[in-house]
Amino acid sequence: MFGIRHAILFSASLCDRGPALRHLIRRPSLAFSVCCLWVLVATSIASSADLPFIRVAEDKQGFVTALGKRFVPWGVNYDHDDRGRLLEDYWQQEWPLVEQHFAEIKQLKANVVRIHLQFGKFMESPTKPNREAHMQLTRLLALAERTGLYLDLTGLGCYHKQDVPAWYDELTEQERWDAQSVFWQSIAETCQTSPAIFCYDLMNEPVVPGGKRNQHDWLGPAFGGKHFVQCISLDQRDRPRPDIAMGWLKQLTGAIRKVDDRHLITVGLVDWSLDRPGLTSGFVPSKVIEHVDFLCVHLYPESGKLKEAAETLAGFAVGKPVIVEETFPLKCSTAELATFIKDSGMTSCGWISFYWGKPVRELRKSAEIRDAILLQWLEKFTELAPQ
Repeated sequence: MFGIRHAILFSASLCDRGPALRHLIRRPSLAFSVCCLWVLVATSIASSADLPFIRVAEDKQGFVTALGKRFVPWGVNYDHDDRGRLLEDYWQQEWPLVEQHFAEIKQLKANVVRIHLQFGKFMESPTKPNREAHMQLTRLLALAERTGLYLDLTGLGCYHKQDVPAWYDELTEQERWDAQSVFWQSIAETCQTSPAIFCYDLMNEPVVPGGKRNQHDWLGPAFGGKHFVQCISLDQRDRPRPDIAMGWLKQLTGAIRKVDDRHLITVGLVDWSLDRPGLTSGFVPSKVIEHVDFLCVHLYPESGKLKEAAETLAGFAVGKPVIVEETFPLKCSTAELATFIKDSGMTSCGWISFYWGKPVRELRKSAEIRDAILLQWLEKFTELAPQ
């Protein structure tokens, strides 16, 4: 794809450089491998043998390493920095900052970092992945392996509307799904041999809207200047909404499984995805579970309503592991959220909160209320980390 002849020659010259390089050379897409190998050599990666692959436990109640040791996902969303910049906005020019952030996340006793990849940064056209973005992703894989952190790799982001390619919004539903499939297959080709991948999360908070939306109106309302919710269709026509969700899931998981049958696949669901009266996303857990290895729910308990939050969480326990992929004391106190996490241990087998690049030592010096709340929570979250 990107110069196979040079890929073969360069790969051959690196075969004596150790297993960390040889396992990449065997990738089906040699062109992607070569671009990634240049980055790996430049960053002098040590062997990643100490980071075992993760799989679903036999009892479907949680996760284990390749050696059978219990694994509890405990981490943070690294979705933007303290200035609101997305990772792709600074991960090339300010790479030492990314390394610093990973080191700080490790100090918080996390073992998973949720990374949000933007579609527009990784695709140049509906059929052409961006080579430089994949090279930088390989660099991130190397950092994760070196730091001992797993990646929850969430894709298809359109968080900054101004960065969404015009051609992407103009695609039909099926054309959009096809472009998304190319995105995920190329991501899986880049990541397929890395033990640092905990999972591929197909999309952050996808929704199947009822009825018909305006043309090109693919994004949900902005929150804090970012569009976290995304529609996978614009016209329901005569189709049941869960059927649309199932078709989308089947196509995207199929694209990944063409090149990677080892890493786990999931999707990040809003808490109003349950099949009950009121607002729903169309992604009914009991149906979604057919195409993913485990379920993720984004849940922010409200003060005085922990019981209701626990009931919502229980609704996602439909036969496979469940993790709370987003949580924060946004609507409750730190103490209430800590209690909720402790009491929900039998339902959720993992928790992922947030880290926005501001070290704890700086938070302690800050006089801002938001920093005080974040500091209090990060200290409690670190204290709650599984041993």
